[in-house]
Amino acid sequence: MQIHTLVQLLVILGERSDSESAVEELDKVIRVYGFDFYGLLRHPKQGDNPWSVTMASRWPDGWPHVYAAKKYVLVDPTVRYLAHAQRPFRWRDSMSAFRNDPHQRRMEQMMVDAFGHGLEDGYVFPIYGRNGILGSLSLGGRPVELSPTEISLFEAIARKAFWRLLDLQGEAIALETVPITDTQLTRREMEILHYLAEGMTSMEISKHLKISNHTVDWYMNGLQDKLKAKNRQQAVALAFRYGLIT
Repeated sequence: MQIHTLVQLLVILGERSDSESAVEELDKVIRVYGFDFYGLLRHPKQGDNPWSVTMASRWPDGWPHVYAAKKYVLVDPTVRYLAHAQRPFRWRDSMSAFRNDPHQRRMEQMMVDAFGHGLEDGYVFPIYGRNGILGSLSLGGRPVELSPTEISLFEAIARKAFWRLLDLQGEAIALETVPITDTQLTRREMEILHYLAEGMTSMEISKHLKISNHTVDWYMNGLQDKLKAKNRQQAVALAFRYGLIT
């Protein structure tokens, strides 16, 4: 373990006065830890070009083109899992979470293509704010095993780098003052909201989650109350606006 390197980076990021040098320091430590590739991203909203939200990155040659051409952003399990995750996770964990998903084959094809470009496995570190999920740091390449302490430090680095770059670009205040929601959704509510956004009916959701149709409707009514929505369609629209789902 090289924990001192991670701790030092947290200090250095706060001292850098320009984005370029801050990214250089981040890139250097990521390489030291054996990760060949990474992406520090703002969380994409509906319709966003996935590369337009990139703050700093190093990806395999050709991978951005393949990702965009095959529209993998629509099924990327690591992006979709961010709607559920409350803590850092492995790429492979996101695949396990969607093993019964209607888009499972497309997800598997994406992971096969990623593997072919050297993206064998990795970690995702969610970045949260008052608005919910704001961004993430994804580290990948050859498999690397991080200790719990290292995972916690990388999580802190993800937040520090994200906000420091926004601050240096003069965008931190604007992001913090975006209209917010104090809505707190449970994991089950997030699951149902996600499937509702995909156009699934109450019956389809009940079969997928192996719960009764009545229970699904009960959760949906609760979602509408929490989001102050008049109907299910408005609940989905508000969830997109608040960044609860993508």
